[in-house]
Amino acid sequence: MKRVVITGMGIVSPIGSTIDEFFESLKENKLGFSYINDRASEEFSVKIAAPVRDFDPEKHLDKKEAKRMDRFTQFAVSAALDALEDSGSRFEDISPYRAGVITGVGIGGLDTTGLEYAKYKEKGPDRISVFYIPMVICNMAAGTVAMKTGFKGANFCTTTACASSTHAIGEAFRKIKDGYLDVCIAGGAEACCSEFAMGGFNNMKALTRSDVLDRCSIPFDAERSGFVLGEGSGMLILEELEHAKARGAKIYAEVSGYGATADAYHMTSPDPEAGAAAACIKMAYEEAGLAPDEIDYINAHGTSTHLNDMSETKAIKLALGEAAARKTVINSTKSMTGHLLGAAGAIEAITTALSCKNDFVHATVGYKVPDPECDLDYCVTGNRNMTVNAALSNSLGFGGHNATICIKKYKP
Repeated sequence: MKRVVITGMGIVSPIGSTIDEFFESLKENKLGFSYINDRASEEFSVKIAAPVRDFDPEKHLDKKEAKRMDRFTQFAVSAALDALEDSGSRFEDISPYRAGVITGVGIGGLDTTGLEYAKYKEKGPDRISVFYIPMVICNMAAGTVAMKTGFKGANFCTTTACASSTHAIGEAFRKIKDGYLDVCIAGGAEACCSEFAMGGFNNMKALTRSDVLDRCSIPFDAERSGFVLGEGSGMLILEELEHAKARGAKIYAEVSGYGATADAYHMTSPDPEAGAAAACIKMAYEEAGLAPDEIDYINAHGTSTHLNDMSETKAIKLALGEAAARKTVINSTKSMTGHLLGAAGAIEAITTALSCKNDFVHATVGYKVPDPECDLDYCVTGNRNMTVNAALSNSLGFGGHNATICIKKYKP
């Protein structure tokens, strides 16, 4: 079995679109939230979103290419190519069939669908763009990144709602660990901060209706009322350790375990018994060869919805045991970025890797009111400089999809 390390990372997010900027924002507890300024602000009770500001698709794409891609694919290409640059290699020394791309996308080109459907209704089917279908399908992020990098190995898209990109990273980890790939670009992308998407999420009571920027996304707080919709992309270069060492690569951290389970319970609600989520967490740390009390930190799914935060707390207790769970520091990056849906797990994996490398855990921002059903250490009093040797990152998706990865500080 091969060891798998992270040697490059790229990001597009509401709080920064370089790794350095993103990490500084985490340390400053910067909020990525802003008021909605379009028709949605008048028609919906939802007032706040977490969009990516000042994104330039022409950083890596020419104007014609960018016009033929949905925004989620633009995000994916930008983050992937930045990650590749960060890795310090184009990996031309290995067979292109041993270099893969696995991305998670939850919804895909929803905004493009809305625009093209409006065109269809007004002008008829002949006016639908010839690029409509390839723009909206979720797998186009992975396909386009491969075209940009020349990576010809395993190439696919995981679509498991909010667990999509954690599954993508886990599957990439397994491909390298089991010897099928030497390197893989893994992560996720999402872009649906539109009134159409917000209308759907709002009608199912998933979004917060708070109009207070520093109290809108408040995971584990008793007054939490739903998530803030965000967008962006995170991409990681996963590489077989010996190859990374041979080329003198910078190593952020090691991916060492992966769990994947299903609640088999409900379309949108997590199982309140939390057994499947707990089993997922346990699979990840056991594959990493760790005991429960060796987990220093958990980057929680932490959506700021009542049921998720309650059931995730229960899952952590079941998976680690009460004593170890109470010693483990937990936070939610969504308290700053909002919920990036299919890209959330990738952004949070990057956060977890940075935490292991820098011995730093950011605060769960905005928390004020304790909830007796969420009674663990959610890092609510401020950032912590602490040793992080082993960490978990959880993702729980609609449909009952659970994914957890274990990331450890790299030690030769």
